[in-house]
Amino acid sequence: MKNIIFIAPPNGGKGTLSESLIEKYGYGHISTGDLLREEVKAGTELGKEADSLMKAGKFVPDEIILKLIEKRIQKPDCENGYILDGFPRTLVQAQKYDEMLNELGKDLGVVIYIDIDKDMALQRSISRITCPNCKRIFNKVSPEMKPKVEWICDDCGTELVQRSDDTEEVFLKRYDDFMEKTMPLVEYYKNKGVLETIKAHVSKYDTLDEAIKVLEK
Repeated sequence: MKNIIFIAPPNGGKGTLSESLIEKYGYGHISTGDLLREEVKAGTELGKEADSLMKAGKFVPDEIILKLIEKRIQKPDCENGYILDGFPRTLVQAQKYDEMLNELGKDLGVVIYIDIDKDMALQRSISRITCPNCKRIFNKVSPEMKPKVEWICDDCGTELVQRSDDTEEVFLKRYDDFMEKTMPLVEYYKNKGVLETIKAHVSKYDTLDEAIKVLEK
């Protein structure tokens, strides 16, 4: 299987698509946010350093993130392919990640850009509801992602909530930030010959079908 990097605007569907591909192919899933939380919880030296920076309101340096990713991609569940979630976000991070892969003798894989209409992404954002217990994501307006019982999690029965940052104002700020810092990665990976583009459809199954065609061609 090909390793995957997803590039998509906020609420482009990376998380939902990742879950579907993990279920279908058994990919390892690498979330930089999860890696940081695990290191902090375990009390490792990297975790302590990252925790100190985050508590001070500072960004965790790329070097720490790359060390965590380097350790993670060498675990057994990543041997046959992994999905990198939330990294890289900038050209500098992409270049450092390339250097790391070269040192390890590992393949970059494929980069999939999820092309989504801005208005569709906004509607997804302000309609999203989540389970505070099991973290499953639902959507109030999507037929495929509505909870079976209104405002109740299908999996654990917990009352669903809408995050305080799922507002139009926050979405627009995140979208502009993505266009400025992350969108240049599309051209970067296109020039490397590893970029594939798929459309974000109303139905998550249609989006999944496009991704499968990319991975199996």
